[in-house]
Amino acid sequence: MIDFERLAAWMDESGLPGKGDPIETQLLSGGTQNEIYLISRGDERCVIRIPPSFAPADRDQGILREWRIVHALDGSDVPHTRAVAVCEDASVVGRPFYLMGFVDGWSPMGRTSWPAPFDADLEARAGLGYQLAEGIALLSKVDWQARGLQGLGRPENFHDRQVDRWTSFFENVKTRELDGMDVASAWLRTHKPIDYIPGLMHGDYQFANVMFNDGAPAQLAAIVDWEMGTVGDPKLDLGWMIQSWPTDTMAPEASEATYVDLRGMPSRGEVLAHYAEVSGRQVDDIDYYCILAKWKLAIVLEKGFARAGDDEKLLAFGPIISATMRSAADLAETTDYGR
Repeated sequence: MIDFERLAAWMDESGLPGKGDPIETQLLSGGTQNEIYLISRGDERCVIRIPPSFAPADRDQGILREWRIVHALDGSDVPHTRAVAVCEDASVVGRPFYLMGFVDGWSPMGRTSWPAPFDADLEARAGLGYQLAEGIALLSKVDWQARGLQGLGRPENFHDRQVDRWTSFFENVKTRELDGMDVASAWLRTHKPIDYIPGLMHGDYQFANVMFNDGAPAQLAAIVDWEMGTVGDPKLDLGWMIQSWPTDTMAPEASEATYVDLRGMPSRGEVLAHYAEVSGRQVDDIDYYCILAKWKLAIVLEKGFARAGDDEKLLAFGPIISATMRSAADLAETTDYGR
């Protein structure tokens, strides 16, 4: 449990707004990676992100990596949470942490339906998809070197490392074979993007990790949750975002394609065109990124499946993982890219 009075004292010592006011807190979310609390002091509000007490020691460095990205984004065009302060001293409240600005908006995560007017107005809903694509298009334009993010990742030979790294990861966690793994892996070894321009990437870009302003028109308020952030290939964020995007977003099955209802969203081609226009990057090689994204997603999900043992819910989830890998293999076998 965080000693919030000690946190308030540290905030006062650091000269942050709200000095002397009582501290009020509200748990926003908690998990194995971070605990997130809203901090209120008078009229001032911010959010603390801190690893839970039981998290592995390497999460301390992880939280500081997140801070580097959030801090580097200040002053950029990327919708983001404001960087407030960081504390590397674990003796203050038990773990390193950082404070970021509070975003007064809404997240698609954990909802059963879109909020008004996006629940009924499909034209307005389309804006959510365009804004989602625009977020990473703007992120791809960030001058990561000028913003001091050297050493955040290893952009050199980024694509050359992917198959070996993730195959090794899979071998360490697997409890079964996945149909299509060999096909997709072999394809990725022999194909590369048309061009590779290193840049800042989120690493888990999807509706679950953004926030929107209230009301229409749709406006992205902030990209959040930077646990997987690195310097690599920003177009992998695009592949991750659209790897399960339905071809026909007006079809009934678009409501079941993912955890959000994609009916009324822009088509796959419209999303790609908007990303290309804003980012200035070509998207002719998007099949490569979709294959890589599907392949990686199946491997990541398989880790959770392996840990779940015989849990009934996750056993039912197993076929979805298999289908994701098979989809990567099918796309690899049918795409004209690189031929």
